[in-house]
Amino acid sequence: MWVVKLGGSLCEQAPETSPLRDWLDLLVREGAGRVVIVPGGGRFADAVRGAQAQWRFDDLTAHNMALLAMSQTAHLLRSLNPALRLCDREAALHQALRQGAVAVWSPLELQRDRADADTNWDVTSDSIALGLALRLGAARLIVVKSCEIDPSAALDQLSARGAVDRRFAMLAEGQSLRIDVVGQRTCSLMLGELKVRHDKGG
Repeated sequence: MWVVKLGGSLCEQAPETSPLRDWLDLLVREGAGRVVIVPGGGRFADAVRGAQAQWRFDDLTAHNMALLAMSQTAHLLRSLNPALRLCDREAALHQALRQGAVAVWSPLELQRDRADADTNWDVTSDSIALGLALRLGAARLIVVKSCEIDPSAALDQLSARGAVDRRFAMLAEGQSLRIDVVGQRTCSLMLGELKVRHDKGG
């Protein structure tokens, strides 16, 4: 099973130039029963950052609002491809996969009543996707970014460059999960690999 995190910035591009629909179409076609999509917050999360800068509310509130931002993107993705199964609980993700669907996660169950180490901007949808992949026992995590990604860069280098969040490399350290951080135009290549695995029964 793969977890695919689609950066919210893919939703901010003009529909005629964004590869977002291509990603969704290929994931639904080739990933039935084996793919969970984690949405980024995109412009919805940017609105949270802007509101926090203006009103100076605490990071716990910002964390919970950012999860709502991810949920908004999940609904957007579901509207672009109605074959996706919208799930707001991890148990529902397992059920969707058993039923042969491709799931898109609305992570509202991660909202907190008290602040902890994860309720700050060092942890974004990147690390949230990684945490989900580890809890689900996924074989692979693909993090899709709208920016260009150096395929030779280590995770700590990508974190230092702002391509992934500050906590991501630390959370990934020592894990057996295969992690790929890729640019948005690698859609056909990455999903081609998924199709090969599907044809081989993998």
